[in-house]
Amino acid sequence: MSIEIEEFERVPRRAARILVLDPEGAVFLQLHDDVEIGLHWVLPGGGLDEGEDELAGALRETVEETGWTDVVPGPPLWVWEHDYTRAGVPTRQREVIFLGSAPRRDPVGDLAESFAHDGIMTCRWWTPDELADCPDLLWPPQLVELMADLRREGPPAHPTDLGYVPNKPR
Repeated sequence: MSIEIEEFERVPRRAARILVLDPEGAVFLQLHDDVEIGLHWVLPGGGLDEGEDELAGALRETVEETGWTDVVPGPPLWVWEHDYTRAGVPTRQREVIFLGSAPRRDPVGDLAESFAHDGIMTCRWWTPDELADCPDLLWPPQLVELMADLRREGPPAHPTDLGYVPNKPR
């Protein structure tokens, strides 16, 4: 018996995110549930506006999703592509992920509309040990290893291209 995997034509989308670390190295993540891949924790950020550069988009999206206006941006760390379903549309997203730092705190302001619009279920800070034990999917999936490399070696001289990462079946 062979299983056929249905292929979709995917809409390309550009996005950017920030790996927000607190002074002790914990990372801030948001929980989403996608019809295609299920529960997954992701860094703050999202789609870029027409003509917007990656860092400006990552900072804008982070403010919209956290209320934090004082995240200190750092260099770009990683670039990757992945598939998901966005508002019912099969999408192939290319993301640039920047390093950032901020104090450990909860999001500020009334973010209910932003959370509803972006499908954010909840958010929290994760220590490296907690993240290593996370049972849910992380975006990017190799986030634990990437953060360990970052702690050990510091930011790369140029963003590391993680390539296309296919989804695991839901």
